[in-house]
Amino acid sequence: MSRRGFSLAEALIAMAIGSLLLMGACRFLPALQRHILRQGEQLALENELWQRVHAVGKHLQRAGYCRGACGGAGLELAAGGECLIVRWDANSNGRWETSPAAAAESTGFRLHDGALETLRGASDCRGGGWEKITNPAAIVVTRFSVQRQVTPASRRS
Repeated sequence: MSRRGFSLAEALIAMAIGSLLLMGACRFLPALQRHILRQGEQLALENELWQRVHAVGKHLQRAGYCRGACGGAGLELAAGGECLIVRWDANSNGRWETSPAAAAESTGFRLHDGALETLRGASDCRGGGWEKITNPAAIVVTRFSVQRQVTPASRRS
């Protein structure tokens, strides 16, 4: 039975090939990690923005609902669409409650100092008490605009 190992030349060639592969992996891995980190940050940003847009959208869907004779407009746009006040009859009692603020059936959204803000019980776009729903240290909102789009009523045959 003959036992034979690698020759010195074969061992050196194997080590050289292994070293080249290891150096390639060492150069590739940090670039891959940076790319994955950027992708994760982008995904987190998109998720954060989607959640905010979804919240505003849900309020817009409710705008104007009234079971009775509510006074005023269900949707008010101000500041060129950068601020909106949405009203709906959440408890179906036939009127839009304005107080107390915790039970108020109006919600405002506005862009202010690079952040999207909201205020329950808002009656106009000025004043204090608005709460930031985006963190300006993480996301700077440069534009927020809502436009009213009137679509023609569908015809029935």
